[in-house]
Amino acid sequence: MDISKADDLELKPTQERHEAAATEKNEHLQIDPALEKRVRRKIDRYLVPLVMGLYLVAFLDRSNIGNAETAGMSKDLRFDDAHYQWLLTIFYIPYIIFEWAALMWKAVPPHIWATCCVLVWGLASTLQATAFNWSGLMACRWFLAMAEAGFGPGVPYLLSFFYKRHELGLRCGIFLSAAPLATTFAGALAYGITSGHPAHIANWRLLFIVEGIPSVLLAIVAFTRMPDSADTAWFLTEEEKQVAKIRAIQQTGSEGAARVGHINFKDVFMSLRDIKTWIPPLMYFSCNVSFSSLPVFLPAILQNMGFTAINAQGLSAPPYFLSFMVCILTTWIADRTGQRGFMIIGLSLVAGVGYILLVACKSVAVRYFGVFLAAAGVFPAIANILPWTVNNQGSDSKRGAGIALLNIIGQCGPLLGTRVFPASDGPYYIKGMGVCAGFMFFNAILALTLRTYLAWENKKFEKNDEAMRQAGTDPRASEVGLENEGYGFRNFL
Repeated sequence: MDISKADDLELKPTQERHEAAATEKNEHLQIDPALEKRVRRKIDRYLVPLVMGLYLVAFLDRSNIGNAETAGMSKDLRFDDAHYQWLLTIFYIPYIIFEWAALMWKAVPPHIWATCCVLVWGLASTLQATAFNWSGLMACRWFLAMAEAGFGPGVPYLLSFFYKRHELGLRCGIFLSAAPLATTFAGALAYGITSGHPAHIANWRLLFIVEGIPSVLLAIVAFTRMPDSADTAWFLTEEEKQVAKIRAIQQTGSEGAARVGHINFKDVFMSLRDIKTWIPPLMYFSCNVSFSSLPVFLPAILQNMGFTAINAQGLSAPPYFLSFMVCILTTWIADRTGQRGFMIIGLSLVAGVGYILLVACKSVAVRYFGVFLAAAGVFPAIANILPWTVNNQGSDSKRGAGIALLNIIGQCGPLLGTRVFPASDGPYYIKGMGVCAGFMFFNAILALTLRTYLAWENKKFEKNDEAMRQAGTDPRASEVGLENEGYGFRNFL
């Protein structure tokens, strides 16, 4: 899909009217539409593939523990299922502790921050291959999680420095679609590694090496190619950088480079007093119960359906490729319609039905179909929750606080998700599937609640704008940008 062309499609009339009204106050900041499209397309070409590629290898390094277990890791290192469960859980303890690091995208030049994160998790992932006991694996998983916590959760926040609100969702969807795409590759790559080669090195050790080294090499790419802001990006001409500056002023009232290097703590605390900052973390928690467990346990689930270990690795790939496609499609639709809440509700119901099929049915074909539904619902739901959070916060610091809180609370979900699939519950894992189904239905209720609140708040914004018009106030006199809750600001529903 040409994502730049997608932005040229007509916005829904209500959103278009609000954007046009808000832009009126910046009439002196004129941009040639063709030139703006060229700038946006260049950012799409250089930034989005970069962060997507980095997140892909990050998710690959995070979730390949399940494939390593299927390839005989616990047997070689002589630890039981309880110890394996702790290998999964330990990842999310530092991941939660260091979630505040999402704000570092604003406090530190992004190219430096990205390089540090990628290098540390790449080394930690690769060194798992050298572990000779359970304790060594635990140490590697800790540092892997610590570094990944500083990168992926804050990328939607980083993208908000480069894109306007109605452009953001699709780019977040493309970025987050790397998670199911990585899981697709994890299954296919593990299938290749664990079949048909001489056993000079244990299959699971080779898996960690093959999937860890690319992250170390990509740290160099991150340092040399990650832009710090749109108006200082190395790939833009001087004319295009001026356009990027104007886009940033239209967004927030300040140039892009001025948005990095400091945090407004007053805005942070204001954000924490707003109920719309707290509901998305509960939604993220609900989705993460399933999001964390499905990639890790799916090979074992398929193996318990009667497939061999090698075939289970291969069959785990197709559901995630479908999820990858749905992530991109649903975020694009939500951007075009401005209806992200209804999208999340629908995706949550699809995932819930998938888990119900996995609980209630014994047929292998029906249960495998349930895996498709679960994967196609869970990952895309998260791909829409993250931009929804960024869309509806009124300043850079508020957006940073919203993303940080989203992840601090939301990443507690995996602590539950990785503990509800003990090997003793196989082959049907009724408890784990039931818990995941319940949380996905709960997520649909939360999305409906939040959408209702946002619609009510939009009516307040409309009344405030009308009062300004009645009082004869010139909206163009305001220094507040549209996306900082300036004139014409409306929540994405």
